[in-house]
Amino acid sequence: MQFAPFALRASSLKLIAALAVALLATAAPRSAQAEALLLVEADSGKVLHAENATYPWYPASVTKLMTTYVTLKAVKEGRITLDSVITVSPVAASQSPSKMGFRAGTLVTVDNALKMMMVKSANDMAVVLAEGVSGSIDAFSDEMNRTAQRLGMTQTHYVNPNGLPAEGQVTSARDLAILARAIIRDMPEYEYFVHIPAIRFGKRVTPNFNRLIGRYPGADGMKTGFICASGFNLVASATRDGRRLIAVVLGAPSSQARAIKAIQLLERGFSGNSLSWLQPALGSVDNLAPIDAMPPNLREEMCGPKRKRPASDESPEDLLASEQNAGNATMSFFSGLQTPSLRPVDMLAAAPAPTEPVVVYTGPKKSGAALIAAVEADSAKPAPKPRSKKQHAAIDKPAKPAASTAADTKAGAKPDSRKTVTLDPKTSVAKPAAAPKQAPRPAASAVKPADKPALSAAKPVADKPAADKPKAAKPAPKANTTDAKPAPESKPKS
Repeated sequence: MQFAPFALRASSLKLIAALAVALLATAAPRSAQAEALLLVEADSGKVLHAENATYPWYPASVTKLMTTYVTLKAVKEGRITLDSVITVSPVAASQSPSKMGFRAGTLVTVDNALKMMMVKSANDMAVVLAEGVSGSIDAFSDEMNRTAQRLGMTQTHYVNPNGLPAEGQVTSARDLAILARAIIRDMPEYEYFVHIPAIRFGKRVTPNFNRLIGRYPGADGMKTGFICASGFNLVASATRDGRRLIAVVLGAPSSQARAIKAIQLLERGFSGNSLSWLQPALGSVDNLAPIDAMPPNLREEMCGPKRKRPASDESPEDLLASEQNAGNATMSFFSGLQTPSLRPVDMLAAAPAPTEPVVVYTGPKKSGAALIAAVEADSAKPAPKPRSKKQHAAIDKPAKPAASTAADTKAGAKPDSRKTVTLDPKTSVAKPAAAPKQAPRPAASAVKPADKPALSAAKPVADKPAADKPKAAKPAPKANTTDAKPAPESKPKS
């Protein structure tokens, strides 16, 4: 009986051990609803926390971190400069939102394109940079993939520079942490681009979708991302007491959840863990073993009938965050405290630290009076129309954006029509409007071509003049023009 307590203690230890084994088993990659989490030290690459860190994932707009890296590398190599002027092509203008919405032919500098891409997550600006650096989306994607291999991102493959849904566009939390470390290590003079709090284009002010910037002490980058298949992604960095950490969150259910997860990871790293000695050493991020699997597809969970989500990173939570007012207790958070005294959810509910948005504009580099005039000119331009629910739903279809961009780079005339369809929700009027332009040419030369528009416009009209062609030649174009004119008028009424 004297050994009964020891026997009980031994059985308790066995039970604890069994529970530990069960917990380790559940830590393996789970269903598609699982998240991927990773926390590393920026300098050493030491892994402080990892969950599904080497599980393949769709990158979404965090792809733009590699677009930024490749672009800035080209700047450092002298292939382009930040003041180089690039033209918005029809391919760039046809990209799905989130985007700036510039028309084809608009000029923009590399510097402004980078700022717009990183703050607003502008998909059109990513293509502008890709074409400006490498000439085409395909050539730039090849350069992105070569860079990924050189950095040791063995689980990453790129198809486009903006992260829109495409077959074969994949990464992992491990690879994204490697990329974030490379940006910090190789581009210190250009790191400004990854932590701009907000931009001002004309009258529009767009806050950074990374809600940690200006709210979490020491937050200094980097990029968010969202498509239905990936969930809400975030690569975030923060520095405290000279120590910089990188947190990666993939597959969060909302922009709020991904920000909270990142804050929790960073707090865990900065505060330290008194029980860390019980945990096995995870080594360096480069040494994490990749998992050979298909990326989870979260489309049903993120954008299914029960959970309607935006088809871009422009989450309503992010757009409204900068408009929320903070109380006195919240404002004390920004008054020099080194460690947060609020819960993560309270931090995110607070207004960001006061800052002046960075002015961006179209055209070549300007300063002084010329810059003021450019800003006023951009302010006078009409703001893009809000997207409809149908446009939101159509944006996030996989593979189609990649196929269209690849085809557009080869065909010169196709992008114009696609651009019109994408930019103007009322493009059903555009196709009939193109016919009258071609109708006058055949009408002046022959009678038979004039009959063809009449046949396509209305069969009853074409059947009557069939017996007397000379008389039908004159009314045919009139019928065409009258058919073309009411279309734009009747459509807005409906």
